[in-house]
Amino acid sequence: MRRFSGGVHPHDEKICSDKKIESIALPSKVIIPLQQHIGAPAQPLVKVGDVVKKGQKIGEGSGFVSSNIHASISGKVVEIANHLYPNPAGRTALSVIIESDGNNQWYEGIKPPDNSDFLDSKGILNLIKESGIVGMGGATFPTHVKLSVPDGKKIDSVILNGVECEPYISSDHRLMVEEPEKVIDGLKLIMKVLKVENGFIGIEKNKPDAIEVMKKITANTVNIKVIPLKVKYPQGWENMLIKSILNRKVPPGSLPLDVGVLVSNVGTATAISNAIRLGKPMIERIVGLTGPGISQPKNLRVPIGTLFSDLIQQCGGFKGNPVKIIAGGPMMGFALFNSDVPVVKGTSNILVLTQEEAQTRQVCIRCGRCIRVCPVGLMPTTIAGLTEKGKIDAVEAYFPMDCKECGCCGYVCPAKIPLVQLIQFAKANIVAKQRAKAK
Repeated sequence: MRRFSGGVHPHDEKICSDKKIESIALPSKVIIPLQQHIGAPAQPLVKVGDVVKKGQKIGEGSGFVSSNIHASISGKVVEIANHLYPNPAGRTALSVIIESDGNNQWYEGIKPPDNSDFLDSKGILNLIKESGIVGMGGATFPTHVKLSVPDGKKIDSVILNGVECEPYISSDHRLMVEEPEKVIDGLKLIMKVLKVENGFIGIEKNKPDAIEVMKKITANTVNIKVIPLKVKYPQGWENMLIKSILNRKVPPGSLPLDVGVLVSNVGTATAISNAIRLGKPMIERIVGLTGPGISQPKNLRVPIGTLFSDLIQQCGGFKGNPVKIIAGGPMMGFALFNSDVPVVKGTSNILVLTQEEAQTRQVCIRCGRCIRVCPVGLMPTTIAGLTEKGKIDAVEAYFPMDCKECGCCGYVCPAKIPLVQLIQFAKANIVAKQRAKAK
């Protein structure tokens, strides 16, 4: 099997990998941000006092790169206001707050489309757009936009990303084990939209049950191959996955479609299947609650907008001495200052760490480990050092915009310097400077 350069081998800590997906109790309220995706925020279609039903569209995607938003429960709209939601920048978004009526009643317009097997590419894309599907691997790019390949670009292969290489996270793993038919159906629908013959599913070898299930269900499908991969982080980054499976390198500043490949997440494929076969919009997702600070780690099926605090209570509350709540995993996730934030479309995991896992920053010892493991070949410690000194102009010479924020550098750093966070800060300042210059 081909390998990519750099990367690390963190401990798996997949303590939820054998725990079946459970449905949660109906939340008393949900907070549904109208900005859960890359691009322009959705515009509200409801007002305070309106009664809505599960699956009803409450936000209209504004512009081409945007996404629709739907109610995840039935009830009354009690507030439309800015609320903090899980994102690295700590931003707020205009959000629709719905109090449950206890009925969880579906909107009348939610029904399977007629003759879904005979939908053409345009029909499938329209349903994906209407259903508000975005990339569920964390990027949250609107799926209908990603599948609208520009003229002049030719896609010959689709890769379904079932790697889930970050420690602790196991929601995609459970989807492949428990709902493999939907995963494969979603992949076939993506291939149909793109008119592509070659499909691949990349799964790391630390998920043998998922590999077995997916191989069994694709045994008679000659144009879809399940590819077991050696365990290495960040193999889930699409550029690394393309290198491992197809031995194609995505040049800096380019996209996978520039080398003829489209990569999608297994959760996204499942959401596509639900939309096309059942008419179901993207109103829920699988979220893992894990870590030494959780009493009963679980994989949960969660309505979008459910508060982290509600999910933590449904898992028995905190355990030990919790000091950090992370949205995502320990490598690419981000810490929150409280648990009263909602699950959004990009929330795959909630990790709670105790004092024993918390680490204190020390002084850089110039060991160079961060440089050796960087899969892009950057100099993280140099970028971070210049950023801390406020030398943003000098930072640009070290290509911080190429950083994918995978966290390998921070993982191996013996001084525990917040390298990723400093690089994020540098990137934000560079973008702000470019925008100011453009104006």
